[in-house]
Amino acid sequence: MNAVWIDEAPATADATAPSPANSMKIERETHKLEKRLCREVGKAIVDYNMIEEGDKVMVCVSGGKDSYALLDILLKLKARAPIHFDIVAVNLDQKQPGFPEEVLPKYLSELGVDFHIENQDTYSIVKRVIPEGKTTCGLCSRLRRGILYRVADELGATKVALGHHRDDMLQTFFLNMFFAGKLKSMPPKLVSDDGRHVVIRPLAYVSEKDTIRWAQHREFPIIPCTLCGSQENLQRKQVGEMLREWDKKYPGRVENMFTALQNVVPSHLLDGTRHDFKGLKATGVADDEGDKAFDPPSFDLLSQAPAALRIVQG
Repeated sequence: MNAVWIDEAPATADATAPSPANSMKIERETHKLEKRLCREVGKAIVDYNMIEEGDKVMVCVSGGKDSYALLDILLKLKARAPIHFDIVAVNLDQKQPGFPEEVLPKYLSELGVDFHIENQDTYSIVKRVIPEGKTTCGLCSRLRRGILYRVADELGATKVALGHHRDDMLQTFFLNMFFAGKLKSMPPKLVSDDGRHVVIRPLAYVSEKDTIRWAQHREFPIIPCTLCGSQENLQRKQVGEMLREWDKKYPGRVENMFTALQNVVPSHLLDGTRHDFKGLKATGVADDEGDKAFDPPSFDLLSQAPAALRIVQG
């Protein structure tokens, strides 16, 4: 049953496809992208049990590429999911100057999805409280989170879906390590601080490169954020540039780092609250999870070591 989340949808013809010689290649690559997005989102949903029978999923749509992509892919998966669930799209209009308030209602109406626009002037609060030139992200996100949780209650939503992707999670990991002294990232699924809401991130396995390409293909009506998106020297932006540079110079490094977030070995870190270092004692029994588990398979210590240094076993 779970496999249906991940199975590939049948290809559909695009009557408006361009006719140049490379149009077939473009169409083929776009179809591969769609399959990959559906597969990765479906896998995340299954791996973390994000969506269950009868859920009402509130998809938070900001007007940015990632939340558009999230809504788009969830609607595709809903059509062939092994369970029934409902989707409602929610946008928080924070009353930023120049915000095109007609764009999202028009888009969501044409899409045919249930939606709700919540009007709250958090922009004035943030501008009044945060000094000019300082980062507004912290206060803005707290205000936004509280409002969205209230709206989720009012709409009867059982899950709150956010559009954070794999790169956001890695950026958060490094931000916490560099500036907060913690090994902490964005979880794919969490319970809110008040214990009343389950928050999910179905794009957890999706790269930002793919959401950019999908947004271009689907021609989403992107709404730029004039509150935080225009702030230039954000730490998150700097970390993002670092990761993109690594991705260019060292292909595969970003994927390996993300895989590492799913393979944590507390016994080989330094947190005494996660592993009982004080209580460790020699047992005389070999441990498959011990240091030897981190040696390359081809590394034969006994055969390479001088006879005097060889460890006697038996």
